[in-house]
Amino acid sequence: MLGIMMAAMVLIPRVIAAQNSNSPQSPLPVNLQARFRAGVQALKSDRLTDAQHIFEEVIRAGGETTAVHTNLGIVFQMQHEHTKAIAEFRRAIRLDPDDESPYVLMGASLLSLGQISDAIRQLNKATLIAPNEPLARLELGKAYLDADQPLKAVEQFQILRRISPDAAEYAYELGIAYLKLAEWCTRNIQRIDPRSVRLLQVMAEGYRAQGQLDRAKTLLESAVREDPKLPGLHLEIAEIALQQGNTQVALAEVRKELALVPQSAAALALESRLKQEAR
Repeated sequence: MLGIMMAAMVLIPRVIAAQNSNSPQSPLPVNLQARFRAGVQALKSDRLTDAQHIFEEVIRAGGETTAVHTNLGIVFQMQHEHTKAIAEFRRAIRLDPDDESPYVLMGASLLSLGQISDAIRQLNKATLIAPNEPLARLELGKAYLDADQPLKAVEQFQILRRISPDAAEYAYELGIAYLKLAEWCTRNIQRIDPRSVRLLQVMAEGYRAQGQLDRAKTLLESAVREDPKLPGLHLEIAEIALQQGNTQVALAEVRKELALVPQSAAALALESRLKQEAR
């Protein structure tokens, strides 16, 4: 619900701006503009019943516009009446299919109803209309996570980071998406090949992240016994040995890694560092 409320409050100023410009798709009669603004103010003040009555009154009086239907949809959305909200957003879109706001808001309501595929469809339309609209990208990324499509979610959050590189919240969402992607990859490895050595490596990385270096190293050594030529295993053992202060073991392991992948930038960098420390 917090996400929906954020969407609503972010979009309200845009709706007002669009209405004040009297777009040719859905101009609001001059005699109804003050009443419309009163409805928006009621909505911003959380007087949802008042806002609903005002917007419905404006519509009955001939104010059949994208902005009014969008705001009425926001009211229903904040009242948890998502079916009614969706109906209003659809009316808004029919009046002005080039406004991304009702698509984004409808996507949020569809997600609340568990209609993930429909939500993704509407949010994708919003990103086509407004490729640099952060809220559309944010909601679409979250929808892809709900749909267990983390690779597509990562793509949306990467775009979002390019649009707003200084937004800490977007960096956080990208990090969450990467974690979900890692989990998704692990599940698929397990499904495709339950005996894959990579599963031992994934488990080792988990223990390493928790600071349980000995358990991580034991699993990686088991993985090496299973597949001595698998790239990456010796490098991880070398990094763990370095963390434990055993530079000789680290150097031996990194050289084993380079025997498998001589051009490994990570292994070459670690070897150079270990040689400098050994001087």
